[in-house]
Amino acid sequence: MPASDLPPTAATPAPAPPDRHRSGRPRSAAADAAILAATREVLVESGWSGLKLGDVAARAGVAKTTLYRRWAGKNELVVDAVAVLFDELELPDCGSLAGDVSAVVLRFARLLERPETRTSLMAVIAESTRDEALRDRIRSAIVDRQKRLVLLGRRRAQDRGEIPRDPDPVSAARNADLIFDVIAGTVVHRALVSAEPVDEEWSRRLAALLIEGLEG
Repeated sequence: MPASDLPPTAATPAPAPPDRHRSGRPRSAAADAAILAATREVLVESGWSGLKLGDVAARAGVAKTTLYRRWAGKNELVVDAVAVLFDELELPDCGSLAGDVSAVVLRFARLLERPETRTSLMAVIAESTRDEALRDRIRSAIVDRQKRLVLLGRRRAQDRGEIPRDPDPVSAARNADLIFDVIAGTVVHRALVSAEPVDEEWSRRLAALLIEGLEG
């Protein structure tokens, strides 16, 4: 990180992510949103190496110190900027497990089509290959939070009698991890690596393949 983008002192503690605010003067939700939006805009325009926290602060219309009070550096800021996009994902209730899976796959794909999502996600993934702390933050701020959709979908399907109940919490957690990896990994590869369309037919085929495994 360039010297101009380092926090005021090396001893400054890393701030908590937006969903776990520290005590003290209340943070401005509007300022947080402006900073995260500006981060994505600058990242699309300049790329990871060209993103400077001073540019983000100027684009957001806040003082640089305001940004540093919230995030320790670029890695944390960009991950949180990506995380809020994925927090927009919801699991519609389509009345069946197949319908729910197909619908959320399409919503996920539409989110990945947005330049701000695609650029931000690819940038943090690439950078995380060299930074274990960044990988941990991606896992906690994005991956673990989005597993809520898997847990909700399985609970709905179990309540409908479409799939059996998990025998124990450990088994449930392991199943959620695997299902998330399969769906998220497949859609990301299809949309961002293969650059193939994620349409209704493809999403239904993926759902059918997944559910066949869940029912087995």
